[in-house]
Amino acid sequence: MNNVKPAPPRIQRWLNSLETAGNRLPNPVLLFIYFCIAILVFSALAEYLGFSAQHPLSKETIAAKSLLSADGIKWMVANAVGNFIHFAPVGSVLVAILGIAVAEDSGLLSHVLQRLAASAPPRLLSSFVVFAGVMSSIGFDSGYVVLIPLAALIFRAAGRSPLAGIAAAFAGVSGGYSANLLLGPVDAILSGISTEAMALVAPERGVLTSGNYYFTLVSTAFITITGAWVNEKIVEPRLSKPVNREVSDEQAPTESPVLKSAMRRVALFSALFLLLLLWLVIPADGLMRNPDPKGLAALPLLNGIVVFIALYATLSGIIFGYSTGKYKRHHDWIAGMESGISSLSGYIVLMFFAAQFVNYFNWTGLGAISAINGANWLAGLALSKTSLLVGFILISASINLLIGSASAKWALMAPIFIPMLFLLGIDPESAQMAYRIGDSSTNIITPLMPYFGVVVAFMQRHDESAGMGTLMALMLPYSVIFLLAWSLLLSLWLAAGLPLGPM
Repeated sequence: MNNVKPAPPRIQRWLNSLETAGNRLPNPVLLFIYFCIAILVFSALAEYLGFSAQHPLSKETIAAKSLLSADGIKWMVANAVGNFIHFAPVGSVLVAILGIAVAEDSGLLSHVLQRLAASAPPRLLSSFVVFAGVMSSIGFDSGYVVLIPLAALIFRAAGRSPLAGIAAAFAGVSGGYSANLLLGPVDAILSGISTEAMALVAPERGVLTSGNYYFTLVSTAFITITGAWVNEKIVEPRLSKPVNREVSDEQAPTESPVLKSAMRRVALFSALFLLLLLWLVIPADGLMRNPDPKGLAALPLLNGIVVFIALYATLSGIIFGYSTGKYKRHHDWIAGMESGISSLSGYIVLMFFAAQFVNYFNWTGLGAISAINGANWLAGLALSKTSLLVGFILISASINLLIGSASAKWALMAPIFIPMLFLLGIDPESAQMAYRIGDSSTNIITPLMPYFGVVVAFMQRHDESAGMGTLMALMLPYSVIFLLAWSLLLSLWLAAGLPLGPM
């Protein structure tokens, strides 16, 4: 028997149509190849038609340049490698993953997630699972491959529907992808792309990795509370409880004395590492303290936060690995690093073509021209900044239904929307956060999300009749409520004049 009631026919038809349309889209890499080809054609046409715009700040006239001209072809050939090497999201992510890969390979990340979920009081089980899902984004796929199946087991052992556990975990892992108590790779990726986009109109204006940190910090609590409420009040009442509460051949997590000892050592190291960071910033002559008394004291530290994340994750993983016996010699944790980097092969290929697209857009002047003209058009509509941001959130949420990769979408959208909104008085940090809200909120209902099929497979362990429609119907309430309530939170935050992160 299916554990969930059939979705209403109209909704089911809409979801099926969405899935069919999404499946027709090519691979994101191929999309960027198509976009690069489109830039070649449009740049030649724009130059021929004399497209131009006046920069509102410098008053300089920006004219379109053709990539199919002699100068354009020479530029493409000479700068193909440089475009990729100097593309901001590439280096920072590779550095972060060097460390996070060790923490993941050693078993530290998965163990922390297991402890967090398994230690939840029954009344707070949904909250703990959603929170663990939100925090799991620091380790990329740890939440998907560890927490989601584990949540099903924990809910089942508690006499509750395992599908409700999967839904709560998936809502936290994917729906709450843009919330966290810690800075992680996703912050480095998106801020790097935003910095590249800002170069179209204000080259000196960068976006810090921590540019959204204050808001994502608060969003962690927001997603935890909201996700747990949706799970308890809307999703789980539709599901039947399991007849047999026993966990078949899989067991709920237990902690051995070896693991306890390893975690104590990691906790001690974490405390020492935090003291080191404070020592680098708090003293007036601190090594990583901003010498400008009017600026943010920790600015140099935040500028290099990716390095500190990688260093902490590496050393924590090494300590845990040696303490549990997973690592016997240095070759073991180095292999973990190599494995983490090798898992980024698809990302690296994608970023090569994304880098070409962004730089083509920059060199031809199409990015700046479209941003200036678009900004002038929007300014004529006399919309408030709040209306513009809410509209951008909805655009991001809609595009996310058809393009699954967050970095791929932002590499496509940022060169257009970041400059356009900046010229209308909206800072890049606000535009980036608006994008993150739209992207995260609809992650959990699109079959194009890379792990969507994996989650369906986890569901089928407990309900053989479950399919993509089952999962989409389960996750739709989270998606709609996250999108509306999170957008309202951002609007109120900005209306109060609160900073989204360190500036």
